[in-house]
Amino acid sequence: MGYQVEGKLLEVCTCNILCPCWVGEDPDSGVCSGILSWHIEKGKVDGVDVSGLTFGLLVHIPGNIMKGNWRAVAYVDDKATPKQQEAILNVWTGKLGGPIADFAKLISEVVAVERVPITFAIEKGKGRITIGNAAEAELAPFQGATGQPTTLHDTIFTSIPGSPAYVGKASKFRANVPKLGFNINTKDHNAIQGSFRFTG
Repeated sequence: MGYQVEGKLLEVCTCNILCPCWVGEDPDSGVCSGILSWHIEKGKVDGVDVSGLTFGLLVHIPGNIMKGNWRAVAYVDDKATPKQQEAILNVWTGKLGGPIADFAKLISEVVAVERVPITFAIEKGKGRITIGNAAEAELAPFQGATGQPTTLHDTIFTSIPGSPAYVGKASKFRANVPKLGFNINTKDHNAIQGSFRFTG
């Protein structure tokens, strides 16, 4: 039956602004660590309604983003039923193909899958994400000369294939994930927002 999901992305990382990973360059400090979170506003996966749920990854990227070898902990919204959790994981692990499958191939190890409360909010352009006790971030997009968000198109890497990305700054990014060796507490680093629509 396949899937069709659409919603919003919030992403932050330890790179400076703008993150070089999106254009295929090496991360600023040699590695990139961050949150990628997708809030599904509307969608079905193999007939299972997953609307209103959020999926997050905390990732460690050991070098150039296109070389893969990412390590990740996956976080599923604790409001998801077992069927909804399975459906979401099937999409974001690439099992169901489609545009997210190429992204999923970059992850060589999923260290753990955890169910946690996830807060995902965007208000007047400002975003906030909280993933259990593991991570939190606050971010806002840059504004261009016309008052519209500063936008990236046609980048070699993207976490929202097929859609433009709005670049910005994270005023706060904290992550404590011993499984990935994370003890992060930074401010004014790279942030990305955007919308997605994935069909597979």
